[in-house]
Amino acid sequence: MPTLPAPFPATPVDDVIHDPLRIQFEAFIAQHRSMLNGCLDGLTEEQARRSLVPSRTTLLGLVKHAIFVEKVWFDEAITCRPRSKIGIPATPDESFILDDADTIASIQQAHLEACSASLAAAAPLGLDDLLHGNRRGPLPLRWVYVHVLRELAQHCGHADILREQILAP
Repeated sequence: MPTLPAPFPATPVDDVIHDPLRIQFEAFIAQHRSMLNGCLDGLTEEQARRSLVPSRTTLLGLVKHAIFVEKVWFDEAITCRPRSKIGIPATPDESFILDDADTIASIQQAHLEACSASLAAAAPLGLDDLLHGNRRGPLPLRWVYVHVLRELAQHCGHADILREQILAP
């Protein structure tokens, strides 16, 4: 899958093997953000919306959900603002719901903007800084990075399978 355009030039993960942990986390997260955003490249709007499983999971819905993930972990968790004020759904399941205005271009752009906002929100924090806006209670940024990486990796796997099914001859 293609990589995210600027301002997200991802450092190849092999280039950060001996770098500090934060740089490693950010390289892996950037790589997965890029792969998930890129899963829509080259598809038609119909293909991006095509439902192949009983859940609400579609390729376009996965990237829309990734926007939700960014805002939950890098807005809600950091700022303690409620989801209603952020403008995101109350539940993860609702974040997969597509409306007529959702297009490949609009969702990819919104995802880039959410990632940019996430980078800015996390930049002044240290890995041991606690984020207080999660239902689990205070969580260190390092835990949030691992959780976001896990979620992005899962969704990249989902996207690979869905794309393979959609593009199969």
